[in-house]
Order: sequence, then C-alpha cells, then structure tokens
Amino acid sequence: MLQAISKELGMRKAYLGTAQVKSIYLGGGTPSLLAPEALEALLTLIDQNFYLSHVIEVTLEANPDDITLTRLRSWKNLGINRLSIGIQSFEDSVLRHLNRVHDSKKAITSVEVARKAGFDNLSIDLMYAIPGIKQEMWEASLAKAIQLQPEHIAAYCLTIEKNTAFGRWYQIGRLKAVQEAVAVRQFEVLVAVLTTHHYEHYEVSNFSQSGHYAQHNTNYWKQGQYLGVGPSAHSYNGKTRQYNVAHNQRYVASLQRNEIPCTVEVLTRKDHINEYVMTSLRTQWGCDMAWLKDQYGYTLEHSIYIKQLVDRQLAVRNGSKLMLTTQGKLLADQIAIDLFVD
Repeated sequence: MLQAISKELGMRKAYLGTAQVKSIYLGGGTPSLLAPEALEALLTLIDQNFYLSHVIEVTLEANPDDITLTRLRSWKNLGINRLSIGIQSFEDSVLRHLNRVHDSKKAITSVEVARKAGFDNLSIDLMYAIPGIKQEMWEASLAKAIQLQPEHIAAYCLTIEKNTAFGRWYQIGRLKAVQEAVAVRQFEVLVAVLTTHHYEHYEVSNFSQSGHYAQHNTNYWKQGQYLGVGPSAHSYNGKTRQYNVAHNQRYVASLQRNEIPCTVEVLTRKDHINEYVMTSLRTQWGCDMAWLKDQYGYTLEHSIYIKQLVDRQLAVRNGSKLMLTTQGKLLADQIAIDLFVD
C-alpha cells in the first residue's frame, strides 16, 4: 500500500500545477499505526513533488490507543502540528457499543500526553445519536471534552450505512436507529453547550476555538483545489473531480501497472452551482447569492423560498449572504437540495 501511494504521489505531481500547498492531511484510515519512518518517507515525497513553502497545517488522524509520548515526539519532529483524535465518546459503555478498542481513561490520557509532547492544536471527534445512549451520557461526554479544552471539536451524527458493521447489525436487529427527535435534541444540546463555552459553530459538524478552524477541511467547503491520494481518495482542480477506486487490492494492482485507478468527472455549470450551495450553506460564512449570480448567472436572492426560510427562522440574511440558523442546520441537506438548479 505504501509503495502504491508513493507511486501515485509521483504520478500526480502536476495535478495542482504551481499552486502552493497550504495543508496536508494524513487520514481517512489509521495513519497513527504507521512507523515514523514510513510517515517520514511519505512526507519527504510530498515535499519533493509539491510546493510546500506555504504549509501551515499538517494533520494526523490518530486513535487514542496508538498515542504514546514516543510516537508523539516523532510526529512532532516530522512537522506534524495538528492531531485529530478519534475519541467518539468519554463513556465506556458507549465505546464498547461502538466496538472501540480504547476506554474513557485512555481517551483522556491521549489528550493529556499530546499536550505534554507540545501539541497545541488538537481536534477530537465525538459521535451522537448512538442507539442506547442516554441524554445525560451525551451531556457528560461534552462536559469531559470541554474540560480538556481541545482547540477543535468535530461532532458527527451516527449514520447507519449499508455494507458496514453497523449496517449489518441493523439488518439482523442487533442495532436500532435512534428516533429523529432524540438526534435533534442531542444536536441542539451540542450547539448550546459548545457555543456557551466559546467554540465557534463554523460548520454543521465542526466547532473551534478562535483561530483554530480546520484549514484543510475549510478549503473543501470554500471550493478550494485539493489532491487526494490513496484508495477512495477524492481530488478537485476547479474543473474536474476525480475519485480513486475504493478497493485496496485493485488500487495497489493498478499502481503496479503504472495506472491511477480513478474515475474523472467533468463538472458542468449545474454541478458547480449545486456543490457551492451544498457546501457553503453548511458553514457560518453562508451562501453568497451575489457571487452565484456574478459567477454563474444563477439568481436566488428574490426567490419566495428564501423568504420562507427566513420567516420560519431556518435562515438569516446578511446582505447577499444566506446563513442557516441552528434549526436550519438540522435540515441543511434538504434546504440545499431545494435550492439546487434543475
């Protein structure tokens, strides 16, 4: 796998042209399992093939059980300056239910030892709408998260997808989806608690202390270009989107044949408009309707539906910007679809 990823990096070095790379994200798997030497080899290859003088954020996804002081120091020496720690919950019963290896004590220790190693930009992942989790357990997890004062918190609603462990459990009755009202209440508590403690709710699932937005993900939401390397990785260069095969063996076999196993999609005007609407509405910066009109000739400003959103307190307007309220964010996907160009 490492050999295939290394080969793809070399083959894709022209994808971003002369664009200055501002962030690197090692994730979408468990890169914290890799030996420091392997991480160093990948980062060195990236440095050799791309323009990195403007890099301000290098993130590594890590599981709490992989985090040790020795590994942390090696990561920091490699230039990794941000960790995204997959905690999910600080409740042991919930962690067991999610089939996680770590417990709550290890979750807390992973953050504490990261601080000891000198990391001052930490993100932790939490999950809500988990079957069986009680409201007080969710609130207790949030309280523990706040005590640790991570610079960034990403909180995701559990979704049950086909062909996953949760999907199979759901099919055989081992797992039941929570009622929508429960998920809504937990989201509302999430927003209320974190914003009260001075976290900016800058994207539907993301909260940050001042100045600590996830630079890499923010680039996605603001329609920036990016290159993804590895199985199932996505890339975007402003004109086309491409995505690699989501099958490890096929990915490796293709690179061994000096072929990049990707599907390329040429984006139409309709695609650009709809993607902008979808991503921008998820953020605190909102959808700039004047920009949409100037860029693509698509007019939203005077639609009856926009007025209805504002009247129902699902959105607010600030000049030409349309931003969703907390209640609106609960319906973000549907609202975006309603605003899509046909």
